[in-house]
Order: sequence, then structure tokens, then C-alpha cells
Amino acid sequence: MKNIIIDTGCANLFSVESAIKRLGYPVAISDDPQQITRADKVFLPGVGNARHAMENIRQKNLLDAIKALKQPVLGFCLGMQLMAESSTEGGEGEEVQALGLIPTSIAPLQAQGNRLPHMGWNTLTSVSDHPVFAGVTPGDYFYFVHSFAAPVSEFTVAGCDYGSTFSAAIAKDNFIGCQFHPERSGALGRKIIENFLEL
Repeated sequence: MKNIIIDTGCANLFSVESAIKRLGYPVAISDDPQQITRADKVFLPGVGNARHAMENIRQKNLLDAIKALKQPVLGFCLGMQLMAESSTEGGEGEEVQALGLIPTSIAPLQAQGNRLPHMGWNTLTSVSDHPVFAGVTPGDYFYFVHSFAAPVSEFTVAGCDYGSTFSAAIAKDNFIGCQFHPERSGALGRKIIENFLEL
């Protein structure tokens, strides 16, 4: 089995790699489109801002390869946001065209006076029936670090509340994204990663 973490040039690659290896699964980090295309499972982590990440993806000639993937793909944090159609996380309210894998858009989190970024542990308010979330229930805690979010939509798999309700996870077809960091979310985060690897 080949599991690949996409190196977008703006991600916490080694913490994700360590989390997967601790579960006993082989994994490699790559920015080679051919290697990514041949993978069994693909991880798309990311930290930073959407504009910079999309610039890196284009410079590395990864855009077409990612959009064409048919195998399961799991995005974390910014990686999830890149799966959307667009994001305003480009600075000065600039709209950035993202990967367009899941029909949603990323906008500033409506925190209603709560401190931003939304950083730390928070509970899921809802969890849909999705195999990656098997064994996860509303009230379970996950670790978040973000100031932008996807709204609740038909593609929402899990919800969370921080001043307003947002998508803690979204999914469409073979693509699933988590706004939280599974690799920093303890036993339940490991459960998410393992569920994904067992798809």
C-alpha cells in the first residue's frame, strides 16, 4: 500500500507523517505528480494562507494531478479549505480560486466577539454517517487552529460552533476535509486517520 502526503510547501508534513507511521502504516512525502497519482491514499495537509498554497501547487505542477485523483484524499486544516471552490484568505479580501473539489467557499469565521484565530480544543456539534467518522460522536473534542471556515452545507460531515456554526469536516465523492488537525487531536484524531487509511 502506498500512502502519500502531498508536499505543497506550506504544511506540517512531519507531524502528519509521524501520526501515520505511529499507527503502523507506510507513508511517503512527495510533490511528484506521477507518484501522487499512483498512491492508494493521499493526504493534503496545509498551514498558512490559501493564496500562497495555491501558488505553490501551481508552481509544482500539482493542480491537474490533484483534481484528477480518484482514490481517497484527506485534507487537514488549510488542506480542507483548498478543496473548496474559492477562499477569501488571500489578503485584503482577495478571492482565491482553490481546487474546486467540493462545492463550497471559505470565508472569515464569524466568531461573534470570540478571539481569533479559533485555537484549541472544541467539540463537534454534529456528525454525519461517514466511514471516516466511524466511532466519532457529537461532543467529541478535536484541535482547531483557524480564522477562516466553510459554512454548513449539504457537504458538511461534521459541525462545530465558535460564535457561529461552521463545517468541521466536508466531503464529496473521494474527497474529505477536516478543518481540525487530526494529527494533534489525540486518540480520536488517530481514529479519523485510521478510518481513512482503512477505506
